[in-house]
Amino acid sequence: MEGCLGPRVYTAVPEGGWGWAVALCFFVVEVCTYGTLKSLGVFLQDLMLEFEESSSRVSFAVSICIFMFSFTAPLSTLLSTRLGHRPVVMMGGFLMSLGTITSGFINSIHDMYITIGVITGLGYSLAFLPTVTLLAQYFSRRRALVTSLASSGESFAVFAFAPAFTVLKEHIGWRYCLVLIGAIQTCVIGCGLLLCPISIEPEPGKEEPLCEKELEVLFELENEQTRTSISSTASRSSEDSGVTSLSSSQEEVKEQGRAEPEEQNEAEATPKLLDFTVLKDGAFICYSLFGLFATAGFFAPQLYVIELSKSRGVEPHMASYMLSVMAVAEIVGRLTIGLILTRAPIRKTLVLLVCVFAMCLVLGAFTLASGFWMLVFCCAIYGYFMGTVGSTHIPLLAEEDVVGVQRMASAVGVYVCIQSFAGLAGPPLGGLLVDVTQNYGAAFALCAGGMALSAVCLALVRPIKSCRCSEEPEEPEERDSEKLDFLDVDLPL
Repeated sequence: MEGCLGPRVYTAVPEGGWGWAVALCFFVVEVCTYGTLKSLGVFLQDLMLEFEESSSRVSFAVSICIFMFSFTAPLSTLLSTRLGHRPVVMMGGFLMSLGTITSGFINSIHDMYITIGVITGLGYSLAFLPTVTLLAQYFSRRRALVTSLASSGESFAVFAFAPAFTVLKEHIGWRYCLVLIGAIQTCVIGCGLLLCPISIEPEPGKEEPLCEKELEVLFELENEQTRTSISSTASRSSEDSGVTSLSSSQEEVKEQGRAEPEEQNEAEATPKLLDFTVLKDGAFICYSLFGLFATAGFFAPQLYVIELSKSRGVEPHMASYMLSVMAVAEIVGRLTIGLILTRAPIRKTLVLLVCVFAMCLVLGAFTLASGFWMLVFCCAIYGYFMGTVGSTHIPLLAEEDVVGVQRMASAVGVYVCIQSFAGLAGPPLGGLLVDVTQNYGAAFALCAGGMALSAVCLALVRPIKSCRCSEEPEEPEERDSEKLDFLDVDLPL
């Protein structure tokens, strides 16, 4: 068993190998997390009739699930760092299955707040983040492409689940449908078992050249030795000692170079859980506000589009296909944006801004659309741009316009936590508007307003970053010029 499921040892990033098995596991995890979450709108009307509750109170269960999914992201990262990816993902699979199955036997909507909201939401977080983190370690050059393909699992799930469960609930009821979904989610436990850790060990006897940082340290020591020899007497003994000292300095650099990877690995082994210093960065604050307002438009359309279609005259069995249209378009959007951002020489945050603005327009079009084909067109356009925005807004934290790649690992936890509050408030607010206006289009109008605010915040990221960079003093360049002034001195031979 240890030989089959033990750590995978490579001399370099494999760009495949067991990583393809991890990619398949991530595909299944996407099906059982985001795919299931986006398909719960199929049961919205059934829950309202069963418990005699309003749309806002029923949708609050989904909101709690989204909140737990995002807010517990730092906890998931910490547990996978301390305990390993495998046990955390297996525990996540168990919790999401437990929460969904028990939801089929509840007697009130308040019980669903605990089962679907808290238990299943926590399970989603524990299963999702460690899997995608481990997948990134198996790939480097192909990472973006493999991640995009594997993350399309949620779109395939929505495409299949929405019409299937619409028909199935008419025969076995919504309760047994939830039990069936929970049984499917037990697959995540098996996927967690297949998440073999990866170890990169260079070939023995192969001495690696000095890296750029080591050469910089060597250059600094040589400069220091040169200053010492200038200030000393020009005797032969001092020159010999200088040569000896320089040689010993080089040996120290080599020892330091060999010790640095160990120190770096120790530092990486204990990362910061959250780095709140990024909140001092105006560009990051604007980007976080963009994520906060945009999240309100991520889940509400999937939750209400079926009921909106029914209210606009679409047959119930045809209305369920709206989610399938969104899912197919979302797959195309994910693949398209991956190719554009990889090959086109264009600012990535600008591309994201265009996609967000297009989402705002199509959400507004939902409020005016009527008839089957008009709604299908809106669902296709929305799904396409949902795929582009949903697959890029977190990776773009690494862009220099936002926080940069060096601070992304610690900033992503803060960013996701901020997003979680919009996921908690968005669907219930949309449901409240529906209850007041008796029009499902009101929920889409709220989403359009949130996306418009997010576009404004995203547009401010680059200008704020530019202003901050222009205000910073150019101390590093001054220090470098002072450091090299001594080269103008005629050195004694």
